[in-house]
Amino acid sequence: MRKGLHGSLHFTSLLRSLLTWPLQPRKILRATTHTDLVVRAKKMGVEVKIVHNASVMNAVGICGLQLYRYGETVSIPFFTDTWRPDSFYEKIRENRNLGLHTLCLLDIRVKEPTLESLCRGRKDYEPPRYMTINTAIEQLLEIAQTREESAYTEDTECVGLARIGSEDQMVVAGTMKQLLLIDFGAPLHCLVITGKTHPLEEEMLDFYRCRT
Repeated sequence: MRKGLHGSLHFTSLLRSLLTWPLQPRKILRATTHTDLVVRAKKMGVEVKIVHNASVMNAVGICGLQLYRYGETVSIPFFTDTWRPDSFYEKIRENRNLGLHTLCLLDIRVKEPTLESLCRGRKDYEPPRYMTINTAIEQLLEIAQTREESAYTEDTECVGLARIGSEDQMVVAGTMKQLLLIDFGAPLHCLVITGKTHPLEEEMLDFYRCRT
């Protein structure tokens, strides 16, 4: 969607013709793309009404870590053979230096065109991929190994959360090394790297503690 939003005459005419913008399946106004839609609509005199949705940004509170003790949220993308980004590492390091928890949002790749289809100018898509907690930890540890002074290790305490808000949600607290061995099942997954914990947070985490 983002490609068609920026600097597009088609976007302008489309927005003028819409009575309601499609709902976002996550928390609205948490990204610059969302804010850009609102700003541009208002400048064109289009009425904007926000209907707020449930979000992982508050549902993550189920694990017992207090929401006001979180630092900046990071997104972890899938590594490829030629692209292994680590820009989020500095944000994790800063959060941990301040004793704050870090919510890691894990990559979702849906309706991604294949490289071959882009070259041929046709629309063929890769199968949907949803990053697991295990993959996220593997990538985080790979990045840590390249640093002289790592912000975290395999013994760093984390919380893995899967399908939160659903009847079969799964919440497990443990070290990165322990969580690597757990099958969290179907998506969607997210990961919290814990900072300095309050005694009450520790009591809550004990209910989810990995016992292996």
